[in-house]
Amino acid sequence: MQQKKVFLYCVLFYCGVGFAQFRVNGRVTTDKDIPLAGSHIHIGPKTVSSDDTGNYLAPDIPAGKARIYVSYLGYKSIDTLVVINDDLNFDFKLKENITSLNEVGVVRTNNTHNASMREQRIRQETIEKYSSQTLGDALKEVPGISSLKTGSTVVKPIINGLYGSRVAVISNNVKLEDQQWGTEHAPNFDVNAAGKITVIKGASGLQYGGDAVGGLVILEPLASVRDTLFGKSIATLSSNGRGGSISSSLHKGNQYGWSWNALGTFKYMGDRQAPDYVLSNTGNREANFTGDVKFARKTYDASIFYSFYNAEIGILGASHTGNVTDLYNSINNHVPAVVNDFTYTIGNPKQQVNHQLVKAALTRYWDDTGSLTFQYAYQFNKRREFDVRRGDYSNLAALDLELLTHTGQIDYKRKSQNWAFKAGISGSYQHNFANPDTKVRPLIPTHEKFDTGLYGIFNYDFSDSFIVESGIRYDFSKIDAIKFYQKSRWAERGYDTEFSRFIFGEQSSQWLTKPSFTFHNLSASVGFRKQFHHDWDWYANASLASRNPNPSELFSDGLHHATGIIELGELRLNQEKAFKLSTTVQKKWNLFSIDINPYLNLIQDYMFLQPVGFETTIRGAFPVWEYRQTNARLAGLDLHSRLQLSPRWTHDFTAAFVAGRDLSENEDLIDMPPTNLVNKIQYARKDWHALVLELKSEWVCRQNQYPMNNFETNIIVDGLQVPVVVDISTPPPAYHLLHFYSEVKVKVVGKTSAVIAFSVQNILNTSYRDYLNRQRFFADESGRNFQIQLKINY
Repeated sequence: MQQKKVFLYCVLFYCGVGFAQFRVNGRVTTDKDIPLAGSHIHIGPKTVSSDDTGNYLAPDIPAGKARIYVSYLGYKSIDTLVVINDDLNFDFKLKENITSLNEVGVVRTNNTHNASMREQRIRQETIEKYSSQTLGDALKEVPGISSLKTGSTVVKPIINGLYGSRVAVISNNVKLEDQQWGTEHAPNFDVNAAGKITVIKGASGLQYGGDAVGGLVILEPLASVRDTLFGKSIATLSSNGRGGSISSSLHKGNQYGWSWNALGTFKYMGDRQAPDYVLSNTGNREANFTGDVKFARKTYDASIFYSFYNAEIGILGASHTGNVTDLYNSINNHVPAVVNDFTYTIGNPKQQVNHQLVKAALTRYWDDTGSLTFQYAYQFNKRREFDVRRGDYSNLAALDLELLTHTGQIDYKRKSQNWAFKAGISGSYQHNFANPDTKVRPLIPTHEKFDTGLYGIFNYDFSDSFIVESGIRYDFSKIDAIKFYQKSRWAERGYDTEFSRFIFGEQSSQWLTKPSFTFHNLSASVGFRKQFHHDWDWYANASLASRNPNPSELFSDGLHHATGIIELGELRLNQEKAFKLSTTVQKKWNLFSIDINPYLNLIQDYMFLQPVGFETTIRGAFPVWEYRQTNARLAGLDLHSRLQLSPRWTHDFTAAFVAGRDLSENEDLIDMPPTNLVNKIQYARKDWHALVLELKSEWVCRQNQYPMNNFETNIIVDGLQVPVVVDISTPPPAYHLLHFYSEVKVKVVGKTSAVIAFSVQNILNTSYRDYLNRQRFFADESGRNFQIQLKINY
């Protein structure tokens, strides 16, 4: 009997110890005892952040061994193993480490924007590789993201097959409003200004809006902390384009709470080169600036932010078609119609883009439990597109738009031990002015747009390993436009009776109309994250999103000079409603990790631009593309794995597949990314100048799922009209590219260090065309490019 009592006592004792939970608290400061607010402290399965005084509290830590990892940007991290058998206090002092700003690759971290969707982040070192390129190029590092291109410098991100207005770009907590409706309008953002890039696939970032059906790209600037001064300069030279870029930044913070950051970038490139010829008129220029000033105290902080983006982008000369005959010849000749000697001169056609953003924010904090933020943002976007025109009109833009946006928002956050809640309200006013002095009927009319929305998001930690999040958002939107319609077009579109209320006058052969539309949208998201033993993670999310037709989809009417096609909007377009199911499974072993992300997106009234034939004008015959709607299904799979072959060798593999189907017409959707496979092997020696050697293999399959939109027309051959089929549907063949990257780090003087990088894109100088490049009808992609980069941290 006594033995049974002893046995029962031992069982109860060990069970008690096994299920006991304790609290760990402490303070995180610099080695000068300056608090590091917002430090990340990972203790076993739990993650907490330090408050404005550097204090942190991690409750409910299970007994036993636990790993503690403390990090703060710009400081050396602390990684240690402790035994938890009582309430403990740990204070940490972090030492400044300027070179720690170089963090590698796409990483997995605890989510900060949505608990039930896996967030993928591109860290500083990866961003720096793309210093002379675009945001769209850098985003391709994330599995499941491809790009819609117009040449080599206009690059828009595609997330799981969706792009344009469906992908919101958030710069420093402000949604970029930069005429993003255009397929040839790249985000007006200097990639060097991003300290961190976060990608959320799907419409689950409700605090940023309910219309991001495709996903979010969240850009956060690099910020300084108290009592620090550091800077960075990156100079890049490229052989293809015979130019380069230089970017420099300086970051200062003092012990009284003041801090400021400033960054400037200049890019200068000439014509790109395909393997067999010059891509004439493809140079580009950029001059950008970003800066902010911030004052922070324990209970509040205030900041002012400003960014300036200015670019001039040459459009491939051969892509300017005078009529459908030129298009037919370009497609069938396989050689550009215009090939000149290399030059830095940018002629017509070209784009000139200027974007300015001013933001002011004030946040009030209540200990570590809540905050209230007031934010105002002003954006001004000016876009001018130049066509090849004759005489005095050669220096006159064919499209001249000015977009003014005012946005105000209030965000409230509250958190307790096991739950967190955030809510907010926002409102915006937009005015788009279409300059009539272009002597061309504007493709997009002058219009005003009013938006307001409110949201609420709640998440609850049922345990350290199980989190549930749900949210809902309502948006109201109203758009009023002023537009002249040709009476013949108005009748052809069948608007006579249905929209006669919009007619306010007439001028010769045109109706003066004032279209007005009002929309009410409801969006919602629910999901969870479950962590299992042995480093298994499971995310699952279901989201409902609504997107209004944008001005281009509603009002386009005429020749789009930048693309050489006639675009026709549709006033009958309904709201686009998307229901997406997404799940991600992650597993990490000691030497191998894998992420698998299947998804299904059902979209009612999916809006897309479809070629429907051609139309004859006084300048000739041009292809006609119409905005249409259908019910669509997009299903796909993203995969990423990493294998540590040895302490110095690492292999990464990513794959992305998406299939888009038009359910109404029972055919494939246009402009779906083809399957792509990327293998990368890396050799790294931290003990010898931090040497890194990488070889990347990129295989892009032929897109075999596409709709047939070819059309017939007549062309002139030897003075006679000959009927032909213009093949604008058939995708180009699959292609395989090899890329190389290397870098070494050297100490210069004191704390100043330099990284010297050498890379080669398209090592084999492969000739290929990309299905998602709007200029694939006219020319090959860019050929081999040698690049040298010098990065100095000081």
